Amino acid sequence: MSDLRGAQWRKSTYSTDAGNCVEVASNLPGRRALRDSKIPGGPVLVCSPSEWSVFLSVVKASQF
Repeated sequence: MSDLRGAQWRKSTYSTDAGNCVEVASNLPGRRALRDSKIPGGPVLVCSPSEWSVFLSVVKASQF
């Protein structure tokens, strides 16, 4: 389990007010974290910056 103390979460600018919100913490050394804003104490996806870059590329290309 990754230590997420000190994570500064921000909501995606593409999230809607209808509850479809994703939050990202990019201030963690060598890691990025992603969570559902409706469940802040729930599961968190943690990945490396290079994995995050691939994830964003796939999402932006609408291949997800």
